[in-house]
Amino acid sequence: MGSRRRRHHHPGRWAVPAVAPAAAAFAAAGLLLVVVAFHCFLSPPLGDGGGGAGAVRRPNPPFLLNKPAELRRNVIGAVDFAVPSGGSKLVEELWESKAASSFFGCSNATRQFADAKAVTKSDRYLMIATSGGLNQQRTGIIDGVVAARILNATLVIPKLDQKSFWKDASDFAEIFDVDSFISSLSNDVKIIRQVPERNGKTPSPYKMRIPRKCTPKCYENRVLPALLKKHVVQLTKFDYRVSNRLEIDLQKLRCRVNYHALQFTDPILKMGEKLVQRMRAKSGRFIALHLRFEPDMLAFSGCYYGGGDTERRELGEIRKRWKNLHASNPERERRHGKCPLTPEEVGLMLRALGFGKDVHLYVASGDVYGGEETLAPLKALFPNFHSKETLASKEELEPFLPYSSRMAALDFIACDGSDVFVTNNNGNMARMLAGRRRYFGHKRTIRPNAKKLYSLFLNRTSMNWDTFASKVRTFQKGFMGEPNEIKPGRGEFHEHPIDCICARTKGKTGHSRPHVIKQFGDAVEKHSSDGDLDWRDLDYGEHTPLGRDSSTETDSNDNRVGGSDMPELEDMISD
Repeated sequence: MGSRRRRHHHPGRWAVPAVAPAAAAFAAAGLLLVVVAFHCFLSPPLGDGGGGAGAVRRPNPPFLLNKPAELRRNVIGAVDFAVPSGGSKLVEELWESKAASSFFGCSNATRQFADAKAVTKSDRYLMIATSGGLNQQRTGIIDGVVAARILNATLVIPKLDQKSFWKDASDFAEIFDVDSFISSLSNDVKIIRQVPERNGKTPSPYKMRIPRKCTPKCYENRVLPALLKKHVVQLTKFDYRVSNRLEIDLQKLRCRVNYHALQFTDPILKMGEKLVQRMRAKSGRFIALHLRFEPDMLAFSGCYYGGGDTERRELGEIRKRWKNLHASNPERERRHGKCPLTPEEVGLMLRALGFGKDVHLYVASGDVYGGEETLAPLKALFPNFHSKETLASKEELEPFLPYSSRMAALDFIACDGSDVFVTNNNGNMARMLAGRRRYFGHKRTIRPNAKKLYSLFLNRTSMNWDTFASKVRTFQKGFMGEPNEIKPGRGEFHEHPIDCICARTKGKTGHSRPHVIKQFGDAVEKHSSDGDLDWRDLDYGEHTPLGRDSSTETDSNDNRVGGSDMPELEDMISD
């Protein structure tokens, strides 16, 4: 009643309230328009449901697609998801593990491992033809040495994959130091450059292909009879053809090959070291990210990133290269942690772990799907964004550009030289680098816990930044490359070279004495699998071949020995 009386006493003061409802309605309409416009900007195009013409190629994060209501609440200020620019107070622990100094690589042969001269038979020559990208071929070279030792044969310098889709004409000597390879392994396996001539002619090898993950007994039963009869045998498409489980001396031999004998040539080493030096000149320490977000990777994984019909059509066409792939279920694949994170999600994970905006990031990648638009959110989170193309001049890279394996080797060296290495799930390069970094001092290696992070990214707009970051740190425990960290899932020896890692324990004299780590070796071996390879075995940065067999070599040239060989995967396994 008092208010009514005041209106009568002061009519001039209440002229504005007469207009207020209209003004409020106008303001509300304006706010609604802004919200709707913002929502439309971030939501998938109409083509996502039917017409493909309006679809965009940028892989939008799923949480933007599936949680528009929560996004709107975030926009109008109900949830504060501002990413802080600074890093964590515990940032030193992010850069290196406190326990790293307690472990070291130990791959010397035991006294029971006989010298090569005592066991090599003079009439047995083993040749191998590797398959795939650089790091897949590296596994073949390593296991080729082991196979030669099992068979007591002389190994001929491996033949690299030159005829497949990659069309990299490099031979072994153009990527690896041949003299170092031969001399470093002289006590383990006799290695020669080519098969000796007989009667003025080089003997033709008997070609055969063996099952993947072949055990020493498998080699003795399947390959040795042919070697005794033919004397020169070539094992074709040699990748993952030796069992993950071997006796300790053969595992240590794997490590001697991988970490000591197999060195890049001087031109590759020098250019790779320049990249590392230039990164350190910009910042005392840096992160290297193996992004793995290329079109063939996404197509093979069967994942979906919000690009509408255009994305489905483009990746679907690539996926047809593998005829035996099951129908994709993107939601299930991502829910099970089988999809690479988007560049933005990788950036958010790293910032949540505590790395600040000022950290310098070296990115190893092929052509990212969606190009710069896809990379923009990652660059916003880490503006100090570098690659070999930005660190080196065109003239410096020119000798390497025509050769995919040599370009991949430069990235390998740069990533190996980083203080922290981040892999966007596990491919051949990531596995090789993870194992190498463990062997040489347990340098920090981070792998996303994609299965747990999926739901977190999906719902992150319903929580503030501190809550999100806390959950990321919790989910990443066990995925930070700690020395005693048990790897979930199967244990690939090249990633976890258990038999070649020793712990320092102080005895009574105060000196360190090594012993092989066993507390987590058994757990890793228990999860090991000799089963089928999956998309994570794709090599990065090298487009996958079209169809079943891109090589000029046909199956009729091989004598296959037993077992299914996953033909749909043989020619596309890449780094």
